[in-house]
Amino acid sequence: MFKVVRAEPAHISNIRSIETKKRLLEAAGEVFAEYGYRAATVRQISQKAGANLAAINYHFGDKEGLYMAVLRSVPSAQAEKYPSNLGLAAQAGAEQRLCAYVRSLIHRVFDEGRPGWHTKIMAREIVEPTRAFNTLVKEAARPLHKGLASIVRELLGSAASNESVRLCTLSIISQCVYYYHARSVIRRLYPEQKYSPDEIEKLVTHISDFSLSAIKELAQWKARRNGESRQVEGSKKLAMATRKKAQTRRSAGDRTDQAVKNSNQHDGRKIEQLKDDGR
Repeated sequence: MFKVVRAEPAHISNIRSIETKKRLLEAAGEVFAEYGYRAATVRQISQKAGANLAAINYHFGDKEGLYMAVLRSVPSAQAEKYPSNLGLAAQAGAEQRLCAYVRSLIHRVFDEGRPGWHTKIMAREIVEPTRAFNTLVKEAARPLHKGLASIVRELLGSAASNESVRLCTLSIISQCVYYYHARSVIRRLYPEQKYSPDEIEKLVTHISDFSLSAIKELAQWKARRNGESRQVEGSKKLAMATRKKAQTRRSAGDRTDQAVKNSNQHDGRKIEQLKDDGR
């Protein structure tokens, strides 16, 4: 007797395939975060995911394709959990949007929930860039920077030069990530600095308040400087106009003096001519 093998229904097969893909992504994220792209092996990943090696090729093509899929999954997962506007209304002011952005970024950086490898694998890619780095910058970093830059530009107002916007944007992001990447140094320098949820919320408040105050002061300082520059420029123009008028008057006076001199010389010659005629 032959054993009859019944085909698995298509929808069950699809569900299993999707589940396998998710397990591979999760396992790959943990392995890549732990060992780095170059040291990690597809065998480690497939064993951790409980899948065969062929599943990686089937779903992602190869190791590099799997790594790229893992990196691309991080921003979307983080954005879903911590959207940059944190659900603010579209008409929310720039100050509210900046505070929401800082809170979102801080929580993304310090997120210890599962999957806990999100921040670690992104940090590894920055320190040990692969061929996926440009894609990461384009698809993950650039949109985040552009979003913050638009808020900064609005806060700076008339002082929003491209350079000012760029520097302020980088300063805010630097504050957020420094507390995470330099935490081992910070703990030694400032043992009282903790990273509990309450302390992280304090960081959010400090960075938001500090950044808003700095941007406002910078905008006011640039406005004062521009006003002073315009005043100085106006004074220079007035002085130049005054000098030009004085030069014009001197030139006119010189021409008048020369005309009088010429007239006197002419009159003198006429008098001499009349004397000669009389003789």
